[in-house]
Amino acid sequence: MSIHIIIDGYNLMRQSRSLSVADPPDIQRGREALLKRLDHYRRIRAHQITVVFDGSGAPSFSTSTDLFRGIEITFSKRGESADTVIKKMSDRLKEKALVVSSDREIMDHAVLQGAAAISSPEFDRILSHASENNDMNEMENDTSWALTTKKKGPRRRLSKTERRSRLKIQKL
Repeated sequence: MSIHIIIDGYNLMRQSRSLSVADPPDIQRGREALLKRLDHYRRIRAHQITVVFDGSGAPSFSTSTDLFRGIEITFSKRGESADTVIKKMSDRLKEKALVVSSDREIMDHAVLQGAAAISSPEFDRILSHASENNDMNEMENDTSWALTTKKKGPRRRLSKTERRSRLKIQKL
């Protein structure tokens, strides 16, 4: 199953340590920095990525949808917020979508539609890890968790929806 990552662009830019530094002086430079990081990630993991920005900050020459090295860039229309665009996309894609935002309303809506949701800081950590390690196999061979037979409390199986969501996030 292919994953379509839908990113709340300005939310991720402001939540990211490295991107929030570039954002205030020049919003266009912040968008370009985000897209370069996502391009690097997309080369490692071939997921489909759509970044949604509020149209009020769009360049005047920009169309509502653009493409940058295989990453779809969408600006909301006048009078419409990026949150609404993300909700519509999650309605349409359902289980195939993974929404990246720290906005609780967007995350809850996506989960109700069957999509997975991840916070912006957690996705930023994944992007940082991918840029530090060009080979994602190093991430899979992480030794921070050791296999043990020691019991750690009562067992509770996650719901089917939670298990599917966790699988999507693990594919990042």
